[in-house]
Amino acid sequence: MSSPAERYAAARRRAAQASAFPALDEFSLDLGFDLDDFQREACEALERGSGVLVCAPTGAGKTVVGEFAVHLALRGRPGGDAPAARRKCFYTTPIKALSNQKYHDLVDRYGAEQVGLLTGDNAINGDAPVVVMTTEVLRNMLYAGSATLEGLAYVVMDEVHYLADRFRGGVWEEVIIHLPESVTLVSLSATVSNAEEFADWLVTVRGETAVVVSEHRPVPLWQHMLVGKRMFDLFHDADAARKHDVHPELLRYTRDTMRRLELGEGRSAGPGGGRRGPRWRGPMRPDIVDRLDREGLLPAILFIFSRAGCDAAVQQCLAAGLRLTSPEERAEIRRVVESRVTAIPGEDLSVLGYWEWLDGLERGLAAHHAGMLPAFKEVVEELFVRGLVKAVFATETLALGINMPARCVVLERLVKFNGEAHVDLTPGEYTQLTGRAGRRGIDVEGHAVVVWSPETDPRHVAGLASTRTYPLRSSFRPSYNMAVNLVGSVGAAPARELLESSFAQFQADRSVVGLARQVQRNTETIEAYGAEAACHHGDFDEYFALRVAIADRERAIARQGQSQRKAAAVASLERLRVGDVIRVPSGRRAGLAVVLDPATGGFGEPRPLVLTQDRWAGRVTPGDFTTPAEVLTRIRVPKHFNHRSPAARRDLAAAVSGTGLDRHGGRRGGRSRQAAGEDHRLSQLRVELRAHPCHACPDREEHARWAERRRRLERDTEELRQRVSGRTGSLARTFDRIVALLTARGYLAADGEVTDAGRMLSRIWTEADLLVAECLRRRVWDGLSPAELAAAVSVVVFEARRDVDERASLPRGGVADAVDETLKLWGDIEADEAARGLAVTREPDLGFAWPIYRWARGEALAKVLASGHQIDGEMPAGDFVRWARQVVDLLGQVADSGGASAELRGTARQAIAAVNRGVLAYHASA
Repeated sequence: MSSPAERYAAARRRAAQASAFPALDEFSLDLGFDLDDFQREACEALERGSGVLVCAPTGAGKTVVGEFAVHLALRGRPGGDAPAARRKCFYTTPIKALSNQKYHDLVDRYGAEQVGLLTGDNAINGDAPVVVMTTEVLRNMLYAGSATLEGLAYVVMDEVHYLADRFRGGVWEEVIIHLPESVTLVSLSATVSNAEEFADWLVTVRGETAVVVSEHRPVPLWQHMLVGKRMFDLFHDADAARKHDVHPELLRYTRDTMRRLELGEGRSAGPGGGRRGPRWRGPMRPDIVDRLDREGLLPAILFIFSRAGCDAAVQQCLAAGLRLTSPEERAEIRRVVESRVTAIPGEDLSVLGYWEWLDGLERGLAAHHAGMLPAFKEVVEELFVRGLVKAVFATETLALGINMPARCVVLERLVKFNGEAHVDLTPGEYTQLTGRAGRRGIDVEGHAVVVWSPETDPRHVAGLASTRTYPLRSSFRPSYNMAVNLVGSVGAAPARELLESSFAQFQADRSVVGLARQVQRNTETIEAYGAEAACHHGDFDEYFALRVAIADRERAIARQGQSQRKAAAVASLERLRVGDVIRVPSGRRAGLAVVLDPATGGFGEPRPLVLTQDRWAGRVTPGDFTTPAEVLTRIRVPKHFNHRSPAARRDLAAAVSGTGLDRHGGRRGGRSRQAAGEDHRLSQLRVELRAHPCHACPDREEHARWAERRRRLERDTEELRQRVSGRTGSLARTFDRIVALLTARGYLAADGEVTDAGRMLSRIWTEADLLVAECLRRRVWDGLSPAELAAAVSVVVFEARRDVDERASLPRGGVADAVDETLKLWGDIEADEAARGLAVTREPDLGFAWPIYRWARGEALAKVLASGHQIDGEMPAGDFVRWARQVVDLLGQVADSGGASAELRGTARQAIAAVNRGVLAYHASA
């Protein structure tokens, strides 16, 4: 209990704050809770007229600062016609789901007449004093000089750490650089380790910017590991967490478990047996959810870095009979679901697995990933936030999405697929995922659980949990669209200077100092290594150069042999015909196979479609053949053979087995490799090596180790020197090359003016902007029907999640002709870019042409999804909707383009209308 004197002093302080910051005092009265110190500090800086950068953990309440900027803008609107009355605030977010959520929050607080929404899909009350929008919309406004910018006083950039995103991050920097000086910038970011560096850059481009960093989580987070059926604390206490000291009991138990596994494997692998020992079986997913339920840790998000894994987890829980909801909750869930899916046709719902999805929801279980229909994802989000769905199995995209806090977060693995390879989670990603645990105002504490496996070291988890190194790295690079917009708005020379003021160049210039120091340190170390490698028998540098030359020659001979073998395999596959029976010598598909489709005359290497005697149907590649494919016999393949039919596969596989041929053959496919010693140059080098005086040195191998270290360090140091020279003014050099290419192609005039073609390019917002502009200029898409146009433009926006070996087929006629012409234009652009040292435009991807063509023609969703060019069956509905929306977005740009013919613009509008039906119509209106 405080004394009267302390209460009086506190009242005096509050009165002083209220008089110094009247707007903040007014704002905080309506909040219903006391501001945290970091929130108050940031809001006070904002009221003083300073820009502000706020870095705080997920769920700490950063958005309060953004909402205060909204309050300041509206506070200057007493209702009169004074300039102060026309102040506006734009609230930008990285994704549409966040924009929609923030729009509804602000409407609830300030009323629908005061708040607008602008995303790629929606335009609601765009002239309102407060407008929520995606960052791209604001960037486009700035380049277009939109009248909506008049009176803009504040811009809130929520999730500003998105500028590290390699695909879209550059947009954030464009906005920050181009905003008028009169606009106050409010930047809200997750906790990053280089906040001061980012703030230093903001000061250089935006003026005074206060930095407010808070590491404090409003809801404490407890870290655990689940080992089999036992749950352990990762740290004994907060002090141990700071020191990364893992709980001793956890370390002891995991070591004992590993020892038991190793001993078990050792016992089982007897002299005559190849039988493996007991494999580790972690806890089953239903058991994990049941355990969390019993310990009062639901609602929980269980992160599984696989879409199929998320769906399978729900099915496993249903099969185990889990039910986490009461009858009243089930009734409410069904009511919400039925009200939200009324716009989706009944026949589409069955295709989308609606009944299985609803069964999971009614039991309190759901998946959440990008492959789901957006309408389904939104329902899951709503039900989870309301506490009706208790366990959500999600991919990491949920961590970047809307506000979905939980009491507990579970990580099944610490490895994820990043689109190219399986990689470890970074400390930043771990922090972002586990940051969802602990709901402010609901939970006393949050919990993060990592499921242990033999590959998971508790000390590694402790490092992830304790490290706060999440540096913000710029992904900004000039694009063709950006170049013509910059040149058109400020001129070529000032545009170059603007690029040099980007965060990317700011970081590059700073890093040069560190790289130069590293070069100096490496040079000194190289000299020390040279002294260790010195030999009293002779010149060891000369001797080591001979060893390196021998190793290089041996590698070259091996490569030459591989290329000869591959060429022979390619030639043999090109000669195959339907019905040929061949033997696949190695790999998972080794054995006899019959050719179903020779796949000749296509692009790249031949990849014949075969059926093995094990009933697997798929394409084989030259890499599957260590020796040329030999035709052993021939069998008849039915004329309209359907390799997707299990019965047809069974019958034909039986015919292959009926040939009586040995599946492995009588001889091993020995490699006809040239003996290394037969090479004359290699023999000569070996003679010189043995004759060298240093060859007789007893310490020869020790000297060689030091020489090898020196060689590697010299190579690394040379790379560093090139990076130093490459980073200085690197963006400006790239911009100069882009300008030169655009000038050569007629988008910019020789005097730096933007041409009509350039003005058309300046209104194309897509990754393949130049390719789209070229297609419009060359009239590639003229004369197509609406469905054909949708298919033709899809190839420049679609990108398959994983590489597919074979080229996708296309609808015959206009689509095929337009795509062939597009590929030719892409080839010209790629050659031009490569000649100028520019990053090349991504090759068009044909994989979405059939689905969008069929959809635009009005075919059923089931048929459309089945026509996707996927490795593993049907195209997920969520992927279809997302790519269809991108096609619609590009069609909208074509419909509004001054460079398109009147006929093409009309066709584009018809194509948009044809695509926006069924599940797309729901998404467009949601």
